[in-house]
Amino acid sequence: MSSIFGFVWFILMLVPLIVLQRLLHREIQAVFLILTRDTRLTMGIFSMLFLPGVFLHELSHFVMAKVLRVRTGRFSIFPQSLPDGRLQLGYVETARSDVVRDSLIGAAPLIVGTLVIAYLAIYPLQMRILWDVFRNGQFGLFWMGVRALPNVRDFYLWFYLAFAVSSTMMPSESDRHAWLELVVAVGVLVVIALLVGAGPWMLSNVAPRVSNFLSSVAVIFGLSAFVHVLLILPTALIHKLLARLTGVDVE
Repeated sequence: MSSIFGFVWFILMLVPLIVLQRLLHREIQAVFLILTRDTRLTMGIFSMLFLPGVFLHELSHFVMAKVLRVRTGRFSIFPQSLPDGRLQLGYVETARSDVVRDSLIGAAPLIVGTLVIAYLAIYPLQMRILWDVFRNGQFGLFWMGVRALPNVRDFYLWFYLAFAVSSTMMPSESDRHAWLELVVAVGVLVVIALLVGAGPWMLSNVAPRVSNFLSSVAVIFGLSAFVHVLLILPTALIHKLLARLTGVDVE
């Protein structure tokens, strides 16, 4: 059971983060659209708000492609509307290669974003002690520490960067185009390993390491989700207040 704990924890943190990202983005766009009554201006303000995260997202694709010797094309961090109505905050053109390299290039923003959030949490925000207190079940002391976080030097800068990066680090649909093939290939290899009798060895040697890794990533996802929770309620309240004051709402 402990061998799948990391995977379960990973999913339990990933799904809420994705949902909260989408909800928060929608609420922010609604606020700006009510205030400006201009779609293009709203797009511009929205993209500026997330500019550090967008830049890191696209730079991660670009650098990973260069490291893996995959040809790159145009690079942009300026927003544009897609035919299906979605907003594309930026893009990097890369040539198609093999499934492994395409998957790594697509996953680069998630990898780099997770590392950046971990760095911000451990060093500028000094949250390692908070995590240890939480794991020990000292919840009263934990909440005292959370309330004291704004006293950290340059807290609002680090909080903003954590928000911008965590809110833009998820790979887009085009980034994930090679993932299914990779998952299928890994699944086939695992099945073959089980058939030749490597199951017990994998369970005792590989599974614990994978579980520990996923647990660590899940902690970062949980922190990112917490940042979104702190922002989504006041943003939604501002949205409702503006809608009531102006008589204009955006669904």
